[in-house]
Formats: sequence, C-alpha cells, structure tokens
Amino acid sequence: MPDVVESSNPEADLQQLLSVLQTHGLIIPDDQTVLLAKYCRLLWDWNSRLNLTRHTDWEMFVTRDLLDTLELSKHIPPKAKILDVGSGGGVPGIPLAILRPDISVTLCDSVGKKAMALQDIVKSLGLAVPVHADRAESILKTNRFHFVTARAVASIAKMIGWFIPFWGAAGKLLLIKGPKWIEERNLASADGLLKKHSVEQIAAWSTPGRDGQSVLLRIMKKA
Repeated sequence: MPDVVESSNPEADLQQLLSVLQTHGLIIPDDQTVLLAKYCRLLWDWNSRLNLTRHTDWEMFVTRDLLDTLELSKHIPPKAKILDVGSGGGVPGIPLAILRPDISVTLCDSVGKKAMALQDIVKSLGLAVPVHADRAESILKTNRFHFVTARAVASIAKMIGWFIPFWGAAGKLLLIKGPKWIEERNLASADGLLKKHSVEQIAAWSTPGRDGQSVLLRIMKKA
C-alpha cells in the first residue's frame, strides 16, 4: 500500500492535488478541487482505522478514482438520482456528488463501519448525500433511482442477478470495469442472463501506469 501523504495542512493538500491535476491535464473548478482535497484527507485519515482504499496518494487518487468518476459523470444526465452501491471509501459516489452538484447521490454499504465512516466524511464535507448501512436490494424496495453505480463490487453476472427483481426501481446499472469485463460478460451470457438483459460498453479510457483500458458498462433489462 502506498504511504499516505504526510500533511495536515489543507493548503498543502490543495497544492499537491492541483499539481497532479495539472500533470494529467485535468481542469476542475476551484470550489470542487478544494472539496476533493478535503475528501482525500478525510478518507485517508479514516483509512488508518479501516481498510477503505488502496489509493492513498494524490497520484493514485487522480489517475484511478477521479479519472474513473470524471468518465462516469459524462454519462449521467442533469437531475438524475443515483444509488452508489458497495461504496466502500466513497468512490465513485462522493467525488461524483462533488463534481455534479446538479444530481442526487445516495451511498450504501452493507458493512456498518464503512457506512459510519462515509457518514462522517459527507457530513464533514457538507454534502447532502444520504448514506445507508444496508444492502442495495433493501433500499430499492422503497426508493427509485435512475441509475445504480458501482466499481469493483461484483461480477457482471452477480450484479444482474442481484437486481433482477428491482429493475423498476434501479433504472440502469452503470459499472466501472477493467479489461476482464469481456470475460465476465461471456460468463453472464453462458448463465443465460443476457437473454433478457443487455450489456453495452458506452465508454473506454486508459489509466496512466496501468495496462489495458477501463470501461463503463450500461446494463439494463431488454424491452
């Protein structure tokens, strides 16, 4: 695991984040950059007590977490309601809420300690982001969303299986996946899950320092 950046100075954190953003040619509004820097510090402080993330330096945050979230953000329309499942350390849900204040983001994680950390982080950031210490299936029994988002939660087959009873409430699944997604899709097809469901790659991007491409998949029930 990379060492956490040694700093308790918000201005120093901000300057380090700005430096890495500039290196990778990413331009983020000033107010959002301030919140993203504060989010990282809060996350990394919690990470010293809970295993929430392996991305514990500015380079890893920008090239993995932030880049993934920026790509996801391009495919979410204004005023959409999002349920981020298996939120863990908050990616993509918290950065998405910071980058897209026009949408509504809800986080859920079935691990109580992780949900507690997320609640503390969103409160400290002043974000109107509900956090549920529960499984997505339970939340979808009483709530409706336009999209369900997830990164590194489960295979395509498992995700489809979980949401089969809840398509009316879940809308569409937006999954961030790595190069092995084609193998996962083939396994889902072999299980017969793609007879009534479609899996479409709607974006692909390269991650600095990593082989292969990341992709954004849109999964939905066929008409």
